Amino acid sequence: MNRRYIINAIPLFCAAALVYAAGASAKPPTYQNTTQIPASIQTPDKVETSIGKLKFFDGVPTKDTVETVYDYVDRARAVDVFINMMPAVSMYHLRQGMRDIGLTKANQILIAEDMPDSKPLVLTWNNTSLYTWGFLDLKNDGPTVVEVPPGVLGVFNDMYFRYMSDIGAAGPDKGKGGKYLVLPPGYEGDVPDGYFVVESKTYGVWNFMRGYVKKGAKEATDRIKNNLKVYPLAKKDNPPKTEFINMSGLADYKTIPPNDFSFYESLNNLIQEEPNDFLDPELSGQIAAIGIVKGKPFQPDDRMKAILTDAVAIGNAYARANTVFPRDPGQRVYKDTDSEWVMAFADKNSYFLVDGARRMDSRLWMHYNAVVVTPAMALTKPGAGSDYLIAGLDSKHQALDGSKTYKLHVPANVPVKDNWSVTIYDTQTRSMLQTDQKFAGINSLGEGLKQNADGSYDVIFAPELPEGVDERNWIQSIPGKSWFIIFRAYGPLQPWLDKTWRPGELELVK
Repeated sequence: MNRRYIINAIPLFCAAALVYAAGASAKPPTYQNTTQIPASIQTPDKVETSIGKLKFFDGVPTKDTVETVYDYVDRARAVDVFINMMPAVSMYHLRQGMRDIGLTKANQILIAEDMPDSKPLVLTWNNTSLYTWGFLDLKNDGPTVVEVPPGVLGVFNDMYFRYMSDIGAAGPDKGKGGKYLVLPPGYEGDVPDGYFVVESKTYGVWNFMRGYVKKGAKEATDRIKNNLKVYPLAKKDNPPKTEFINMSGLADYKTIPPNDFSFYESLNNLIQEEPNDFLDPELSGQIAAIGIVKGKPFQPDDRMKAILTDAVAIGNAYARANTVFPRDPGQRVYKDTDSEWVMAFADKNSYFLVDGARRMDSRLWMHYNAVVVTPAMALTKPGAGSDYLIAGLDSKHQALDGSKTYKLHVPANVPVKDNWSVTIYDTQTRSMLQTDQKFAGINSLGEGLKQNADGSYDVIFAPELPEGVDERNWIQSIPGKSWFIIFRAYGPLQPWLDKTWRPGELELVK
């Protein structure tokens, strides 16, 4: 076709277009089998949306529209994967943190011999519990025995951070210690007598415990070291010796899940290690749709990598918004007021369910900010388990500023059977704030705190010790950084549980 023909054809084309346009606006022709088609099932040729104008020819999308909606859906799926798989990637990095420092065997156990401090990066651990943990490797070791010491409170969580079983005080051994046998996915072999049996959906299993420190950290450490054993059932007659590594002050131990593109790389690594069916088909399909498939390399092209990088930024922003301004009303502790105290498990449901539906935001809140999933952390029985109040804004609903001074009033007679504590955390890492104070908080153990005349306490947060404030009641902050706190109750009593006793809000001191 030559140029002259094209030029001469333009008037004819325009005329035809006008005829078509006129016909399109007129009543459509009818045929022998024509029925009236509802407008609700038809797609106009142009549709205005939040992602731009979408164009069609009689329902067939144009090339630009195809690219636009594919990009949008890929991004939306990737954001959902970030939200839905935060539990798994958090658990992956708890284990990867151990691998990074050369700990790869189930009998290699971390223990905070000198109590947890601010050097390791661990999501909201605290300074009043003697933590100890390791990871089982059921794929290589097969059925594995964990001999639990007396006087601990612990749990088995799988690699999707799902609750499997309590161990210790809340478990079947009732705090007396005992032998647990953890079975790998799909195990069909013999199960010997004499064990508390736990079945796993994943090859990796987090073996977590907290040792009671009523008699001091050394007594708890010795009790755990002398009694905790982890070994394959096949080696029960000659078990390997349990190795203990002190994680107090261990600056190289970093466990925080990433919020950049490497989040998806971590997820891919986990998917490659675990069985195909450790997730349900819907979730597995969502993950596969963004290019993460077991047995296949994860190699997104430039377009998909850009989309994933964008998606993780959006997902991370949502996780942070959900942390500070949670939308699930069940996360509010004192629902009759505008209090800033929130709880990790909405309505104290550690399964993240309401009327059979998953509480997506509550689950994200928990796993973006904390570790350990067990009903023992959300009990309503007086004197049992533990309870947690979290605050990240002041009484005026403003972000906490490390350059300013704040006061937390704790009324007299804190209703706990055991002890209580207040710990400060870095909003970036959700780990203990790293200041000159090793343990980043205060607690009611040891020499105790200075009380007011009426038996109450005032806890002060400031970058430097304010004049007239007892150092025991001061928690250091950092200028230029925000922070949040967790108020923990161990063995909360009825006034705590029914909320007839409650702490004050964080008040800015002028």
